[in-house]
Amino acid sequence: MDQFSKTYHNHLILIALAILVFSCSDSSNQENSKFVSDKAVDSVRSWIESARQRNQKTPFRLRQLGKATKIARKTENDSLRATFFSMISLEYLNIGDSLRFRQTNSETMKLAIKIGDSTKQAEAHWDLAEFYQTKAVVDSSYFHFSKAQKIYSDLGKEFQSGKMLYNMAVAQADIKDYTGSEINAVRAIEIFKPLNKHVQLYRCYSILGSVTKELKEYDRAIEYLNIALQYQEKIERENHYNLKLNNNIGTAYQEQGQYKKSIPYFEEVIKYKRTLEKDPKLYAQALNNLAYSQLKTGKKNGLKAQFEKAIKTQDSIGDITSISRSFYNFSEFYLDRKDTTQAFHYAKKALYNSKKANNFERLLSTLQLLVKLEPNKSIAYNNEYIELNDSLQQIERKVRNKFARIRFETDEFIAENEMLAREKQLWSGIAIAVLLLGLMSYFIVDQRAKNQKLRFQQEQQAANQEIFNLMLAQNQKVEEGKKSEQKRISEELHDGVLGKMLGARMVLTGLNKKTDADAELQREKAIDALQDVEKEVRAISHELSHAAYQKINNFIHSLEDLLKTVQATGKFDYKFTYDEQFDWDGLNGEMKINVYRMIQESLQNCVKHAKCKNVLVSLTMKKEGLEVLVSDDGKGFKKKTGKKGIGMRNIASRIDKLNGSWNIESVLGKGTTVTLLIPVAPIEKNKNQVTEEEGVLREV
Repeated sequence: MDQFSKTYHNHLILIALAILVFSCSDSSNQENSKFVSDKAVDSVRSWIESARQRNQKTPFRLRQLGKATKIARKTENDSLRATFFSMISLEYLNIGDSLRFRQTNSETMKLAIKIGDSTKQAEAHWDLAEFYQTKAVVDSSYFHFSKAQKIYSDLGKEFQSGKMLYNMAVAQADIKDYTGSEINAVRAIEIFKPLNKHVQLYRCYSILGSVTKELKEYDRAIEYLNIALQYQEKIERENHYNLKLNNNIGTAYQEQGQYKKSIPYFEEVIKYKRTLEKDPKLYAQALNNLAYSQLKTGKKNGLKAQFEKAIKTQDSIGDITSISRSFYNFSEFYLDRKDTTQAFHYAKKALYNSKKANNFERLLSTLQLLVKLEPNKSIAYNNEYIELNDSLQQIERKVRNKFARIRFETDEFIAENEMLAREKQLWSGIAIAVLLLGLMSYFIVDQRAKNQKLRFQQEQQAANQEIFNLMLAQNQKVEEGKKSEQKRISEELHDGVLGKMLGARMVLTGLNKKTDADAELQREKAIDALQDVEKEVRAISHELSHAAYQKINNFIHSLEDLLKTVQATGKFDYKFTYDEQFDWDGLNGEMKINVYRMIQESLQNCVKHAKCKNVLVSLTMKKEGLEVLVSDDGKGFKKKTGKKGIGMRNIASRIDKLNGSWNIESVLGKGTTVTLLIPVAPIEKNKNQVTEEEGVLREV
């Protein structure tokens, strides 16, 4: 036994060591895998961060992104891979590599849709919108901004949603959809104001100022631009947004014809010493605008130098859009000096640069100026002006319609989603209502079944009480019969036997001393009288002995009374058989009550349904228990499966209480037989009672 314990102990130690080694190995593998995975993630992030360094050369930045892309494609985690591609595509966009941006952006979009990452989808749309914006594909840019805005709005990301609305407003302003631009800018302001986003509010009011200026609503434009100035002052970080705003306010006054009011705003931009260094484009625009406003207010000196400096600055930075305006203003300067040659020269330059920059607004105004400067070609200039103006209107109308269609499709998509959401809510409500209705129906049916069962039990209890009372009455009748019989026997003994014996005793007493023949005769008569008394006592004894052996069963009497009662109603003949030697009253009360009721139910069915002429009721004790048979020769019925009548349910309920079984057989035209089989416990006899009865019989 000790050797076995030692061996068993050693085996346990070996198993424990094996488990420990395996778990350590598995843990080590997991740690190594995790280490490798974390190392790869860190590498990708490091390469992307290197690519973000603007001071690095483009080839280096592209190499870093290439490494990051290679590892990102091998990443098994779709969510992490989508994050990497989103970051990589943005950097390709910043570098200006259109091909690689489109590839990584497409992969980002597919992964985001696959994993259901709405934020990554919105970011991919945002990047794609900015890509189209750099390519001047305004409608596509607007479309993707609107897609991103819808996703952010659904996600509850209000700040990002407001940014998209601002970008949509800028795109609409570019294609002269000023009303739509104003609407989206106002929507963005409604989002940014509660968030206290001063930078975004400055931008939104700035675009509103530009849009309303283009709509020739100069007072509103100036009001919006002044509000933008207020938010610019609230921006915490250092900025010079006020310079651009001052230039725009001055331009609004200038286009309104209030040249004197515009001059201080342009001067505010020029006098800032670092404007030329930080933003030469803005400096040149403000300088050109200042010179033009001074020209319109009658100033003569120093304007040529200002125009030339503005043009030189714009030419150095390649700002062909702004230089076309400067050439136009310089042409007007020479026209004011009556130098039509120089005016025509610079008007032609303005025309050339307007066409080169696709600045159609400046192109139209330059054509109008050339009509004045070259009257002999005025018809040609006018025709070109009309043709260009009509063409521009058609293009603008087409683009605005396209934007309207995008807005409609977006609104339709939103409305469809809202409708689907309402339908989902409706179907959910219907499903809940049906479920509640089903539960209510179940509870109602269940409660009704319970109530019906309770009523049935109450009815059974009342019926059992009735049978119990009936049996008590039967017992009372038996007791009354016993007492009546006892009284009769007492009277018989007293009046008959006792009187005769008294007469014989007196005769014998009187003849006791006599020996003559007459006395002998009298004694013989007395002896005969005593013999008669003996015969009478014997007769009474035999009668009592027969009554003692004859068993009187109250249960059987109750069933006979039941048969007689039902027979009077049903007009049929009956036969009742039972084992006369069995003590039927020895059965327990619950069994007698339920058997009585089941026989009663079967007899009632004979009367109501069978229309029978003969009924057989049989009680038989078998090994299996008490067999009760109720058979009739009525019309019978065809047995059906399904719902049973109340009578059959009553019989089934009672037989279950007695742990018995029952069967019903019926043939059309031949009658019905109900068979009950009930287990019966052995009945013990009263030994004292049997002994007394046997003693009486022996004495008799």
